Amino acid sequence: MQTVHHVAITDRKIRFALVGCGRIANNHFGSLEKHADRAELVDVCDIDPAALKAAVERTGARGHGNLTDMLASTNADIIVLTTPSGLHPAQSIECSEAGFHVMTEKPMATRWEDGLAMVKAADRARKRLFVVKQNRRNDTLQLLKRAVAEKRFGRIYMVNVNVFWTRPQEYYDAAGWRGTWEFDGGAFMNQASHYVDLLDWLIGPVESVQAYTATLARNIEVEDTGTVSVKWRSGALGSMNVTMLTYPKNLEGSITILGEKGSVRVGGVAVNEIQHWEFAEGHAMDEEIKNASYATTSVYGFGHPLYYDNVINVMQGKAEPETDGREGLKSLELLIAMYLSARDGRRVSLPLDY
Repeated sequence: MQTVHHVAITDRKIRFALVGCGRIANNHFGSLEKHADRAELVDVCDIDPAALKAAVERTGARGHGNLTDMLASTNADIIVLTTPSGLHPAQSIECSEAGFHVMTEKPMATRWEDGLAMVKAADRARKRLFVVKQNRRNDTLQLLKRAVAEKRFGRIYMVNVNVFWTRPQEYYDAAGWRGTWEFDGGAFMNQASHYVDLLDWLIGPVESVQAYTATLARNIEVEDTGTVSVKWRSGALGSMNVTMLTYPKNLEGSITILGEKGSVRVGGVAVNEIQHWEFAEGHAMDEEIKNASYATTSVYGFGHPLYYDNVINVMQGKAEPETDGREGLKSLELLIAMYLSARDGRRVSLPLDY
């Protein structure tokens, strides 16, 4: 692929427009408010008049009832997609072809070929595609990433990830797209996708997966519970356990890494607490443990403003993207491998054959 040299924007604020003014949009509004000195929200769009009205009242941005109309009139640099996951591909491609950079919430798509099409469309248009992975910016995970990068664990033997949350039937019933294959994906793809991302980002390339999924209690098309065994190319083994049926509320979002010279567990409700940190040899980063943990009232954590910081810096020519479309494809490929394994009852090797 040829290198695209984007013109840095240095003489004004970076302009954003947002599509989909639902649950997660508030995190984006809050992030842009925190970066008001460098960024501004100029347009918002939603097909639900009530959601659109609330967004316009909060942000002061221009409101639009559909994406095509907004693209025809906006002066934004980046279009932010916080719509149902299954809508991301068509919307992302439309935005790229209209000449805009795109930032999309997770997962970037619900089908592998759709994710590839999004990346190719951005390439053709010579525009950027950002995929939100705000959990990577958590202080706890940044510290863990550094420990892995500096090989403090020695050889990593075993990794375990747990996502024990709850989503009642009312959550799925609140919007027709939730819990569907086409627009949402299940517990792995939607709620736990940031944790699937950690398998590759922290530990490295995955060799193969063997998964089981089940719909045990919710009246939805997709799984509310699943488990997957993972083998990494490094030889490490591990597992990931996910359920949206935890009684009576969200209990745990954790990752445990066991290695030759170190053992770490980052837990809490959303990988927000370093609960165990032990290595054979001391290091200056060990002093940062007590300050890395934080209280959270939301499983989303506090990573969105930090993610926006990177995007703004990229647009100003000061940084490289932390998670672009190609990086987003890594976790999408892992998710698709898990679903293929569960569907067909077989071990699925990576990379996928497409």
